[in-house]
Amino acid sequence: MTAAKPTTGRTGQVIVASTRAAAGVYTDRTGPVIDAWLRAHGWLVLDRAVVADGEPVGDALAAAVEAGLDLVITTGGTGVSPTDQTPEQTLPLLERQLPGIMEELRRRGTAATPLAVLSRGYAGIAGGRTVVINLPGSTGGVQDGLAVLGEILDHLIDQVRGADHTTAPTGTGHPPKAHTGSAEPKDPRHGH
Repeated sequence: MTAAKPTTGRTGQVIVASTRAAAGVYTDRTGPVIDAWLRAHGWLVLDRAVVADGEPVGDALAAAVEAGLDLVITTGGTGVSPTDQTPEQTLPLLERQLPGIMEELRRRGTAATPLAVLSRGYAGIAGGRTVVINLPGSTGGVQDGLAVLGEILDHLIDQVRGADHTTAPTGTGHPPKAHTGSAEPKDPRHGH
């Protein structure tokens, strides 16, 4: 394990899906970006796993879920080439999907390139506690993904852990609302 002063008690890992990077013929540029972002946000980050496309991605994901990590972010393998199998390796592990995260990632990505709509990644919860996010293998796609996560990740992890919330997440543009515990109607759009 490698970490820089974790402040949140939250554990995460990055899985790089790239046959070429796993073979040492290509230097992955996205995994280090995600690692650094997580550490800057106080996460305890396990050593990055760089694996070949296909079943090795599923094996690495299953191991991270089995270890009870709070977050696993994959990068790569979300496109439409024959070797892009990250979504197929991810979906069987998810008990609950979070499609809005990927919809927002694709929406933001299309501002830079129409090719962003080709990303087939998933987001969801596995093992009852591990949030899994598939990001593209491009640096632009990763930056878009981290921007989305920066706005929701703390709130998401708190919810998965079953914590009650006293304020709305930052970055929503809505003023915080105190939860009174009264018979306030639940908002079905947000799963609260």
